[in-house]
Amino acid sequence: MNDRELLADLFRAAVAAADPTEGIRRHLPALGKSGRTVVVGAGKGAAQMAAALEDLWDGTLSGVVVTRYGYGCATRNVEILEAAHPVPDAAGLVASRRLFDTISGLTEDDLVIALICGGGSALLPAPPAGLTLADEVVLNEELLASGAPISAMNVVRKHLSTIKGGRLAAATRARVVSLIVSDIPGDNPAFVASGPTVPDATTRQDALDIVAQYGLRLPERMLAHLQSPAADAPHPDDAVFSRNEHHVIASAAVSLEAAAEVARRQGIHVHILSDSIEGEARDVARVHAAIAREICDRNRPFQRPAILLSGGETTVTLDGRGGRGGRNGEFALSLALSVDSYPVLALAADTDGIDGSEANAGAFADGSSVRRLRACDLDARLLLARNDSFTAFEAIDDLFVTGPTGTNVNDFRAILIR
Repeated sequence: MNDRELLADLFRAAVAAADPTEGIRRHLPALGKSGRTVVVGAGKGAAQMAAALEDLWDGTLSGVVVTRYGYGCATRNVEILEAAHPVPDAAGLVASRRLFDTISGLTEDDLVIALICGGGSALLPAPPAGLTLADEVVLNEELLASGAPISAMNVVRKHLSTIKGGRLAAATRARVVSLIVSDIPGDNPAFVASGPTVPDATTRQDALDIVAQYGLRLPERMLAHLQSPAADAPHPDDAVFSRNEHHVIASAAVSLEAAAEVARRQGIHVHILSDSIEGEARDVARVHAAIAREICDRNRPFQRPAILLSGGETTVTLDGRGGRGGRNGEFALSLALSVDSYPVLALAADTDGIDGSEANAGAFADGSSVRRLRACDLDARLLLARNDSFTAFEAIDDLFVTGPTGTNVNDFRAILIR
C-alpha cells in the first residue's frame, strides 16, 4: 500500500465509523403502545439516516426529510426532499413547511423521530414575518464569508428563523426523540443544523454581538428583528420540551479513533491532536505544519514514522476575488507552502464528500506540491491569497474525490511523516 492509499483508507475508516446505522440501533426509541411514529429530518446525511431507520424499525412509520441536491437515496416510507446547500433556495422553504405540516397535527400519544445532521441549517430556510428567502440568502453568504466558527454562525441563524433553535419541536404535542450526527466541534447537539428540535440558552443579544464581532452586513430589517422579542428562541426549560430526548449517535471523536486504529495496524505511531479544532484554515494548517517539521527535524514531540490526525471545522474568510474550493483545500494549500521540500504527506477532506464550492472532498498535499505548481506556472501563495485551492490541486492532479458519503462529522485531516 502506498502512502496516499493509506491516508485514503484512514478517511474511509473515519467515514465508515460515522455510518448512522449502528448509532440509530443503539438509541432506537421504544415502540409506543398507541399512536403514530413520524419521521422528520434535515442534513446532508438525512436520507441515509432515514433508510437506516426504516431497516431497523419494527413498526410502521412515515415522514419526510430534506437533504442536499444529489444526496438522496432510496427509502420505502419516508419521503426524501432535496434543496440547496450551502446557500438556501425555494425548495428549502417548501421543505421547512413540509416538516411543520408533518408534525403539526400529532397528539401526545404520537412519537416524532428527528434525524438531524450537518447541513440542515441551509436546507431549512424559514424566515420570520417581515423577512424573505432573499434575506436568508444574504445571511448565509455573509456568514460563509465572515470566518466565524460554525457555533457562532448558528447562534445568528437560530434567531433569524421560525424553525431553528428548537422551534420545530415546539410546534408539536408529540414526544420528540432527536438522533443526531454531529459536525460541530464539541458536539453540542443544539448547534447541529442550528438545532431545529433541540433548544439552547443563547439569546438574541448573543446573536447581535456576533453580528458586530464579525462585521456582518445584514439588511436593516434583519437587525431590527434581532433587536425585537420576536427573535427570542424557546428556552430549554420550556415545558414543551419536557418529554423530549436527544442523542448524538456519531461524531468526529469516534471517527478519528477508527482511523487511528487502521494506522496502528500499519505499525505507525498515531497521534490525535484534537477532534474539535476551529480557526482560519490557513492558520490551522501552519500550526499542523510546524508540528510536522519539528518531527522531521528533531524527531519530537513524536517519533517518526508518525501520523497526525485532527478534526473539527475550520473557516475561510473570503477575499472576494472568486476563488474556487473549500476549507479543506485551503488547509492543504497552506500546509503545502509550510512543508515545502519536507518528507510530509497530508490529506484534508470533508467527511460528507464535498468541500466548499466544488465536487471534491478535499486534497492531498506534500513537500513537492509547491514545486509542482511552479512547474505549471502557478504561484501557490497567490492562489492561497485568493482562496483558489481548487485551481491549485486540480492543476497537479491532487484533488481527493469521493462523491457524497451519506454522513457528515466534519473535517478530517491526516498528516504522515516518514
